[in-house]
Amino acid sequence: MTQKPDLVPMESIIRSLTVALGERDHHTRIHSERVVLLSAELGRHLALSAHELEVLSLGAQFHDLGKIGIPDRILRKATPFDDAEWECMKQHAAIGERIVLAIGDDRSPAVARVVRHHHENFDGSGYPDGLGGTAIPLLSRIIMLTDNYDAMAVTRPYHKARNHRAVMDILADENGKKFDPDLLRAFSVVIEKSDMRATDD
Repeated sequence: MTQKPDLVPMESIIRSLTVALGERDHHTRIHSERVVLLSAELGRHLALSAHELEVLSLGAQFHDLGKIGIPDRILRKATPFDDAEWECMKQHAAIGERIVLAIGDDRSPAVARVVRHHHENFDGSGYPDGLGGTAIPLLSRIIMLTDNYDAMAVTRPYHKARNHRAVMDILADENGKKFDPDLLRAFSVVIEKSDMRATDD
């Protein structure tokens, strides 16, 4: 009788895919690592269970993995996207979902759901499914917030880093639109003590 080969643990696959993403886009890989740390800090503050924290960490690590499937001319573009380019970039959430589901780990469906919905806005204006409010998975709402903070706090090809106050002001302007007000309130406490906090310069 032929024995089935042992499945490779998700953590090992994460390491391989993270290296692959880093080879394609170093900025995205480093950004994802910071989002993992920020999300974990917020998750612990919210007293999430050990299982929720695990899925949150995996979702944060994988949240931009779908960018592997985005053409370089768009992924590396330093100027604003036109409508067609933006529609292409938005596909990364669904591409990431498919990659995570293909891993076949017991946690894959939960992690894939988090990845798919990390760009849904609290007011229902996000993508890919236009979910709103608490219909958006909690872990996706956490990643949406920490992803946005880090994206603005660090220099990217298309903008310079903003200081902490400027980033928090932008988040506050989007309170209830992009972001869950309860999560933003909690994040405002967590970020002040975080090593991931942007400078005041």
